[in-house]
Amino acid sequence: MILDEPFVGLDPKSSFIVKQEMKKMCEAGNAIFFSTHILEVAEKLCNKIAIIKNGELVITGKMEEVIKNSSLEDVFMESIEPYQYDSLVPFDTAYLSGF
Repeated sequence: MILDEPFVGLDPKSSFIVKQEMKKMCEAGNAIFFSTHILEVAEKLCNKIAIIKNGELVITGKMEEVIKNSSLEDVFMESIEPYQYDSLVPFDTAYLSGF
């Protein structure tokens, strides 16, 4: 399944229901590829992540390998900004995703 910003405009209850249904689909062996600007949701739901900057894939991998001891927000900001953040270890490689 491919979804574009599936949580935009949803109230908290509807968002919860959508997340639960997405989890059920994945547990049944399905894959979900979705875009979001809500990095906290992506960090909690996804097991793989990809970050696109200017139409190019700049980071991809398993969530735990991408964020390490940081957060997806820190990794994302690092990937789009020309300077390093103190909270991040230098990262060569930044978001999109699926469960």
